[in-house]
Amino acid sequence: MTAPPLVTIDGVTRRFGAVTALDAVSLTLEAGVTGLLGPNGAGKTTLIRALATVEPPDAGSIHVLGDEATGPLAARTRVRRVIGYLPQELAFPRGMTAFTFLDYIAVLKEWSDTAARHAEVRRVLDLVDLGGRASARVRTLSGGQRRRLALGQAFIGDPDLLILDEPTTGLDPERRASLRAVLSARGAVGAVLLSTHQTEDVAALCERVVVLAEGRVRFDGTVSDFVGAAAGSVWLADREVPGAAVSWRTGTGRIRSIGGHPGPDAVPAEPSVEDAYLLMVGRRAADRVAVAA
Repeated sequence: MTAPPLVTIDGVTRRFGAVTALDAVSLTLEAGVTGLLGPNGAGKTTLIRALATVEPPDAGSIHVLGDEATGPLAARTRVRRVIGYLPQELAFPRGMTAFTFLDYIAVLKEWSDTAARHAEVRRVLDLVDLGGRASARVRTLSGGQRRRLALGQAFIGDPDLLILDEPTTGLDPERRASLRAVLSARGAVGAVLLSTHQTEDVAALCERVVVLAEGRVRFDGTVSDFVGAAAGSVWLADREVPGAAVSWRTGTGRIRSIGGHPGPDAVPAEPSVEDAYLLMVGRRAADRVAVAA
């Protein structure tokens, strides 16, 4: 008998005035790491906030382990007990140390036994490579260390569902690799939803990818199927391919083009997650990537 999904998102719609941020989005999440991609304004953060019970949708429902995240307070409270949530930005109370901040979050998560709570805080500090900075004031931590501390609060209690909004922002390559190992381990026993603009994290970590654009699901499937959809649409040539979504000169001196109408000098290239993403969401995303670069 097949186990029911950990998360069911059914027809979720959210509007802000005349703007429809989410348009009847339906998804299920099971154990594993799912990457959530989409351009700015696609609805990713709105979906994550609804899933984390921060902001209810205008229509539709969300169930986490059988409890309704869009339901009454008692149901939402039960959902909050089984999730870990990292927003894009997290404010830290003034004057706290790394240890006291996580201890404070653990109290909010109903860890009443002091010894057990402190042991959990020390475990999480080690998990995010901050065990040696437990007594440091948060204000003295580097930007990357504060981001790791923010990640740590989401890991308290080994939640069944981790909801992470841009978790690798500000992390160096070593810490990003360490985080991938942690999330991979969590994905073996629970669900991880990873919203990111870092397509290399999706390629390295996720089994599944969901692409949102203009509030709708444009793709939902395996990463290999997503990348495979771009096969035959990525080119290397001495000049830009006419009609390409985006082109750039690589370190070899050849020009890589995504989409378009290749000439006789163009040779097909192995597509990446980023190539597939740019091909799917089109010129709008390509312009954003070019500006960011």
